[in-house]
Formats: sequence, structure tokens, C-alpha cells
Amino acid sequence: MRALARLALTPTLSRRTGRGRRIRSPRSIRSGPLDPSAGRGLGRGVAIIATCLLLTVSACEEIAHREIGDEINILLRRDDALVPPATERLARYRRAAIPQIETAMHTAAPTGRHHLLAALEKIGDGDAVPILRHIAVFDITADVRAGAEALLSRWAAATDDKPRAARASAALAEIARKRAAGIGPLQFGASGMPGVPSTVGAPDLVGPETKE
Repeated sequence: MRALARLALTPTLSRRTGRGRRIRSPRSIRSGPLDPSAGRGLGRGVAIIATCLLLTVSACEEIAHREIGDEINILLRRDDALVPPATERLARYRRAAIPQIETAMHTAAPTGRHHLLAALEKIGDGDAVPILRHIAVFDITADVRAGAEALLSRWAAATDDKPRAARASAALAEIARKRAAGIGPLQFGASGMPGVPSTVGAPDLVGPETKE
């Protein structure tokens, strides 16, 4: 029995070389010193990937900005069968289209402003409420002011989006308060303060003529 025990404790012999191989337990294996350059390549790779992602996102945003502008131009310059599909396409950009719509409101003719109001309604985002409130008070065209207020009234009465409804209700109350205080649109010449431009909208088309 002792001989068998000694045999079990001796190193295992290699059949090819006859040398003993010591079997080491995992605890006896210690890792060597870390190579400082090992993580540098990984860090550079992560930085390259992050840069590529940023460039891709930036390129996508630039393309979307141009496409939104193209659809808005149709709404501003046309009053025909091209307007409804352009409105549908513009609405697909949802909240991202609102800043450019707001900018276009300041120089669009009344027909174009009505088209933009329809686009805002199609988008249906509560972030448009402050824009509609401003238009309802300061637009120089009465029916555009009425259109913005009517849209706010529809949103305030809707039950499918309670946060938007609350914002629209608050906007309507603010509109009533400002009108009661005599706050309203600024116009050109005898209709208002001479030489002071309107806050929202233009009486006629600005830029190239409407395409026929």
C-alpha cells in the first residue's frame, strides 16, 4: 500500500520523453505583469467606433434637416394636390420637424401658414403648443390666428393625450389673458406701428414666386 501511495505522488511520466510533468492546480498559476500597451489598442478601437457613430448620426441629421426643409417649401409655395402628401411626409419626422416649421411661420404667406398649422396638427406633438399660442396672439392674419386657436381647442378637448390637453388648456387661458390686456399682433403702417415688422407671418410671399 505504501508503494502504491508513493507511486501516486510521483510526477507523471511522458511516454515520449520520459520526463516528469508536474500537474499544477489553478491556484498555483499566477498571471504575469500586465502589458501597459494591451489596453491601448482597445481604447483606440473604441474611440474610432465612437467617432464613426458620431459622424453617422451627424450625417443623418443633416439629411433629415434638408428633407424637412424640402417638404416645408412645398407647403409654403404650393396650394394644390402636392400639399397633402408633403404634409404626410413632413409629419413622419414628428417632433424633429417642429423647429423648422416654427422658423418658416415667420416668413410664410397666409396660405403657407395654414398649411404649416395642418402639419403641426398632423404631427400632434405637445411641443407645438407654445408656437400655436404665439401664433394665436401675434399673427397678423385673423384667420391664421383663429386657426391656431382652433387647433389648441381641439387638443384641449382631446382625451388621447392628457399632457398635451393640459398644455393646450393652459395656452388658451394665456391667450385670453393677453387679449384682455390688449396684447396682439404688430402690423405695418396705418394698421399698426409704422415700420415695425410683424411678429409672425408676412402679408405676401417672401422670395421666389409661387410655382404654378
